[in-house]
Amino acid sequence: MTSATDPQPVAVVPRLIATDLDGTLLRDDKSVSERTVAALAAAEKAGIEVFFVTGRPARWMGVVSEHVHGHGLAICANGAAVVDLHTGGRVLKVHALERGTALDVVHALRAAAPGVSFGVETAMGFHHEPHYPRQISYDPGTIVAVAEKLLQEERSGSDVPVLKLLAHHHELAPDAFLTLARSAAGALASITRSSPSALLEISGPGVSKASTLALCCAERGISPAEVVAFGDMPNDVEMLTWAGTSYAMGNAHPDVLAAASGRTVANNDDGVAVVIEQILAGLPGREV
Repeated sequence: MTSATDPQPVAVVPRLIATDLDGTLLRDDKSVSERTVAALAAAEKAGIEVFFVTGRPARWMGVVSEHVHGHGLAICANGAAVVDLHTGGRVLKVHALERGTALDVVHALRAAAPGVSFGVETAMGFHHEPHYPRQISYDPGTIVAVAEKLLQEERSGSDVPVLKLLAHHHELAPDAFLTLARSAAGALASITRSSPSALLEISGPGVSKASTLALCCAERGISPAEVVAFGDMPNDVEMLTWAGTSYAMGNAHPDVLAAASGRTVANNDDGVAVVIEQILAGLPGREV
């Protein structure tokens, strides 16, 4: 595996950079360093589009919204939504998790992992059960007695798309919970994780960062070979595998290190900026 200081050759001039946020572009304090801001701006000035591709919902995108130039788009909720950050996070496209499928997943995980608690991310906000740990959410959300009640609701608001289901377990180890959940319900939905805790993120079948990024790139006539991607957690694996060139952060999960074609330094050391600077320095007539 190549290092960040000696990146592998890029087959074609990259046209798009796709980067995860938490643990990747952002430092651990959730800030964007000055070096990273400068690197993103330089990439766009060189004609390379930058897409933020994250598990975060649109309402948590304020930290980077001013750094998306031109198109203003970001892929949120692990591919379930494409949002326009120039209009305050307006949702442009949704790849929803059907409520009936979400209910089936809830039932399967309750049987496989007693003690599991659920949160539901919709296009209108966040809802969670009383035992779901609120400290892992950036906002309090609305407390519901059980996930089933919310998902079965047929009154006003029932047509609001479900972007993803979240499942938390207070005893299981994160990777063990992921393996168990995929065994119990992986045929129903896409199940992944990005948190250091045993928190799973569940999307519609086939919905991932990679699937939505591929659609956005196809609309622009951009091939996988023209994409450079960055990530650190299991929810980035499909995207890193799909992109022609991909980098795992120095702090990445072992599955991400195995999936990426290259490796950069950790997020706290501006690993994304390091690679962008090297890419730009290698373009004909370009200087960082």
